[in-house]
Amino acid sequence: MPDADPITENPDFYQHTHRLMARLRAQSPVHRVRMGPDGDGWLVTRYADVKAASAAPEVGRDLAAIRTLQRERSGAPVAADDDPEHEFDWLYREVLYLDPPDHTRLRKVVHKAFTPGAIARLRPRIEQLTNGLLDQLTGPGPVDLMQGLAVPLPLTVICELLGVPEQDRPDFTLWSHVLNGGADDTAEVIGVQRAVADYFGELADRKRAAPGDDLLSRLVQAEADGSLSREELISMSVLMLIAGHDTTVSLIGNGLLELLRTPGQLALLRSGPALLPNAVDEMLRHACPVNISSTRFTREAVELGGVRVPAGELLYMSILSANRDATQFENPDVFDITREAGGHLGFGHGIHYCLGAPLARLETEIVLRALLGRCPGLRLAADPAAIAYRRSTLMHAPAELPVYLG
Repeated sequence: MPDADPITENPDFYQHTHRLMARLRAQSPVHRVRMGPDGDGWLVTRYADVKAASAAPEVGRDLAAIRTLQRERSGAPVAADDDPEHEFDWLYREVLYLDPPDHTRLRKVVHKAFTPGAIARLRPRIEQLTNGLLDQLTGPGPVDLMQGLAVPLPLTVICELLGVPEQDRPDFTLWSHVLNGGADDTAEVIGVQRAVADYFGELADRKRAAPGDDLLSRLVQAEADGSLSREELISMSVLMLIAGHDTTVSLIGNGLLELLRTPGQLALLRSGPALLPNAVDEMLRHACPVNISSTRFTREAVELGGVRVPAGELLYMSILSANRDATQFENPDVFDITREAGGHLGFGHGIHYCLGAPLARLETEIVLRALLGRCPGLRLAADPAAIAYRRSTLMHAPAELPVYLG
């Protein structure tokens, strides 16, 4: 078996991700890597292999098996019972790591909140929030569109959907960053997991006593009806925070950066706002916010990209890389908002396709429309090559996005 490449120690993994992935697709499309504290596994970079592995019966998502393999592959000691109080049982009930029928049951509980019709009714509120944030950014100097718009908008929207009181929201950005692969310190991750689970458990108790017209109150009712357990209620709440917030933050940030890097595409979108939905799809493909998706493992040996991956191995699949694969997309490194939409894996594939896709699309489209309408002189306030990216294995997005609005 080949030696594991310590890929997260490579600066290109964060800052020049597309360049690194292009090299791997060409030279070593199924590549043995050391993914920081997550341990040794196989990085899958080509479109066909990522798509196949997403639905292959030989590939599993069971978190208990994944965590055991991670401890073994990272060299960490495996205790007989490393959670004697069972305070992290909720982790094993995340819908991302479940198969039918549990996966089907849990998605059904929240499905109504994310239908296209339900999401469309949020448009006036999202437009109001977007314009309010832009009002606060008005001024002659450069502003950071990440902290001023891309971060607070999705955070506010998902918190309002869940029914999180405004005074409880300041910690959510940090929690989401850590849980989305932004921390190398295992103790920090465990601390945030404990804090976020405690918070949603306490908030659920408050909703039980005084329910509201929000998603968490519906989850509490589903628990009372026996449709989901306490652990599943907490895991679903945490997932809504992570998937409903940080992925959209990254999509907005990446999409805006690509438009500002390609003035011709920005001008084209200004002259033809009907291209907005197509532009969002091209942002999802060309500037995918997800680098390494949720970890899988091989239940049985499986062949990917001409490599036989043995049973009992961790799989790390790069959605970002798959969406730039020249065997699937013509001129994949060209950002083209007139490209025929669809086919990308930006929202996943199969039964785990992102439930919040309509919300992410709507928020991004509203942000683009508002900026195009209000900021005719919108331009970068920094050299595009100097834009720093977040240190995260899961998310790929600029840490800051300095622009002139006028």
